[in-house]
Amino acid sequence: MVKLSVIVPFYNVRQYAPDTLRSLRANTREDFEFLLVDDCSRDGTRDVLERAARDLPGAVVLGHERNGGLATARNTGIDASRGTYLTFLDGDDWVAPGYYAQLVSYIEALGCDFVRTDHVRTTGRARSVQRVPHGRRGEVLRPRDVILPADRSTPVDYPYAWAGIYHRRLVDGGLLRFTDGLRTAEDRPWIWRLHREAESFAIAGLLGVFYRRGVASSLTQIGDVRQLDFIRAFDQVVAETAADPEAEKLLPKAVRTYCAIISHHLGRLDKFEPPVARALKSMSADALRRMPQHVLGATLDGMDLQRATRLRRLRRRPLTPGAAA
Repeated sequence: MVKLSVIVPFYNVRQYAPDTLRSLRANTREDFEFLLVDDCSRDGTRDVLERAARDLPGAVVLGHERNGGLATARNTGIDASRGTYLTFLDGDDWVAPGYYAQLVSYIEALGCDFVRTDHVRTTGRARSVQRVPHGRRGEVLRPRDVILPADRSTPVDYPYAWAGIYHRRLVDGGLLRFTDGLRTAEDRPWIWRLHREAESFAIAGLLGVFYRRGVASSLTQIGDVRQLDFIRAFDQVVAETAADPEAEKLLPKAVRTYCAIISHHLGRLDKFEPPVARALKSMSADALRRMPQHVLGATLDGMDLQRATRLRRLRRRPLTPGAAA
């Protein structure tokens, strides 16, 4: 019986994949499987995976004939998984030796639906600890109880799928899959759905995941049209939250986060290709008009002057032809 399925998508990360694979070898156990999903890499990553899999117990190499993006690659791994528990890792990150055994022991001891963990952010040689934004550790909590407050960082603002472990009942309940085709912000609808609909979770003060920042091929470093998928992702967050029985309570958080992300991207327009920058402004203006207007008005009133002014100005832009009001 497989205890843990580790799902690792790879796309054009030949330079970093050996580090990732070495860390997996330091986490092998006879009841662990490692699902290595090549998302149609063009740089030889697939060859690295095929060679490494021969020396990695429990490894299964899966491949896409066309690039589908991180969300779709994770779904491929979920569909192939057999473990009682599932976790994720990105193909340019790594984990400490024995970390996955610790994760499994932790969630088994608590018996909850999922566990979230802290992580180490690495940029070059610099490292910093990033913590789940909630103070209560090691106790089982109701996930929706920690979504608020709207004006502070909470666990739904810590969306990293690889910073945690998840029971298979979340797969069976339709809660663990990602929205196919999302190229960025794919974790946002996913983490909101987990916190709205799962029954129990806990936060562990475990440090074992190392998140590599500043990778040239990462979408956070690329200013092309794929970055605009954050709009589709947050449209989904707002729409699904609006259908929740506690919508009036939760929508201010969803809308405020959406507005903060739009403002963030507007503040870095020079990072985008010119056509993408223009599309970002028009699509963001249309997104503001799609939000519940009474919630948006209260949100802008509560934001700092710089961001509120930027968003109000954008809100007054002419409607993009063909866009929904």
